[in-house]
Amino acid sequence: MHIKTLKVFCDLADSRSFSKTAEKHLLSQSAISQQLAQLELAYNCQLLDRKKRPLELTAAGQLFYQAAKDILDRYEQLKTDLNALKSSTGSRINVGAIFSIGMHTLPDYVKKFLAGYPNVNVHVEYLSNDKIYEMVLSGDIDIGLVAVPKRDKRLEVHDFENEPLVLAFSPKHPLSQESQIDIHRLQFERFIAFEKNTPTRAWIDSILERYNVAVRTVMEFDNIETIKRAVEINSGVSILPQTAILQEEASGTIKAIQFTNEKFFRPTGIIVRKGKILSQAGRYLIELLRKKGR
Repeated sequence: MHIKTLKVFCDLADSRSFSKTAEKHLLSQSAISQQLAQLELAYNCQLLDRKKRPLELTAAGQLFYQAAKDILDRYEQLKTDLNALKSSTGSRINVGAIFSIGMHTLPDYVKKFLAGYPNVNVHVEYLSNDKIYEMVLSGDIDIGLVAVPKRDKRLEVHDFENEPLVLAFSPKHPLSQESQIDIHRLQFERFIAFEKNTPTRAWIDSILERYNVAVRTVMEFDNIETIKRAVEINSGVSILPQTAILQEEASGTIKAIQFTNEKFFRPTGIIVRKGKILSQAGRYLIELLRKKGR
């Protein structure tokens, strides 16, 4: 059984016409009929009801059609993946990252990567968590970097960095004299949060709930950069990954302190579509990223 034979059968099933299928494949109607007969002989069953007009698939034919379509789709994907694998230089790797990782954590990894693969273009897009999952599954990006990764049978999920979480506030805030803090002191504190239904919001909410702390959420934003600007003008306090506020700490626009209760963190992860074949350069970048998560 050849790929071309499967294509002929699927086109015949779709068009329900020997003449149209013959014309599409530049064959005679007799040749199409012979290929169908060979398939039926090989599997000892009738695949097409020739007595009906238009032609109809039998139950066995319907089963064979679905399997053939699956094989053809896999074959086309194989060709695509093999072409991607041919060259590991002069190629492009598409990475989707949440803003905080793409802006503050990823650049050092890209520098290390480019030392070994200077001709590879690492294209980074800053996207929301949900959009990264969507684009990795659709094949529009090769590697995703997300916060609080979720397991999915369609994805390979690897640990990346556990980002320490700290309390961030303006130097003008009354807490500015503190060097560390008990999380219970946040009770009813004005709080700047991530938007609802984001993984980081759910993660931080779970920490507050575990310690039975109720904050007053006065603002909600979908990215860390906007939250930082609100913290800088003393609109409230926030719990943020320390890696994302190092620059503000150094310039003195935001102060950050550790919690005394425990070392809180936000997990991040690397996601790749299962079965996706990456170039040598792509595999190396993933290994480079995974070293931090081990």
